[in-house]
Amino acid sequence: MTQTVWITGGSSGIGAALAAEWAKQGANLILSGRDEARLSAVAEALDTQTLTLPFDVRDDAAMLAATEKAIAWTGNVDVFVANAGVSQRSQALKTQMQVYRDIIDIDLTAQIAASQALLPHMAERGSGKLVFISSIAGKVGVPMRTAYCAAKFGLIGYADALRAEMSNRGVDVHVIAPGSVATNVSRNALTSDGTKRGTSDDAIDNGIPAADAAKTIVDAIAEGQREIIVAQGMEEAMGEMRRTPDQLFDQIAAMVAAGYIEKLEAEG
Repeated sequence: MTQTVWITGGSSGIGAALAAEWAKQGANLILSGRDEARLSAVAEALDTQTLTLPFDVRDDAAMLAATEKAIAWTGNVDVFVANAGVSQRSQALKTQMQVYRDIIDIDLTAQIAASQALLPHMAERGSGKLVFISSIAGKVGVPMRTAYCAAKFGLIGYADALRAEMSNRGVDVHVIAPGSVATNVSRNALTSDGTKRGTSDDAIDNGIPAADAAKTIVDAIAEGQREIIVAQGMEEAMGEMRRTPDQLFDQIAAMVAAGYIEKLEAEG
């Protein structure tokens, strides 16, 4: 059966690379982002059925409308990739509070909202995969990225708790923690006053090619890995030091299977 994969932040970087990798495997692709022209360019390059649904992830009404269209297109969404996001390059002492609000809104709150909108569809079907693109900076506090780390740490917390709740409903949750991947993430990062940085980092420029990162991610999801670290060198070592043991995921799932949720609801 042909999968339908929906990717936010699909116009460039990891999102576009994931679309290309899943297209090679015959999946139908739904691409979302703010730039309709760039989404269309990515879609046209894919040798598969595609649908573009442009919207700003912070626009709840547009997101809900896109969710309805995504489900209606083939009748189901098998994989949802919460990939939209923006990074940061500024010291906490110099960073305006609005930058924190903007990054957390885009990288965390909007990703939760989009997932919550799609979750009933997957839970009702008893199948589906929710994929959250976090970061090594969602496992390790990294200087010059306090807002970004806050959002990406939060995204992992939401994903891990959601995985536990969905563990007996047939819905899988995957967390991706990329290190430096060769994209425009650094150029588009926000500075202390909220403006784009406009320049890249050597680590990013010399990072893992986006296509290679995408293949690693797609293969690991197919294997059922719950926490997927995609990094090299020191970044990989840091991510592995903070990796959540599968034993802990299993322990929390066992609590759910034993009636933990029902017990708490009854007590409430």
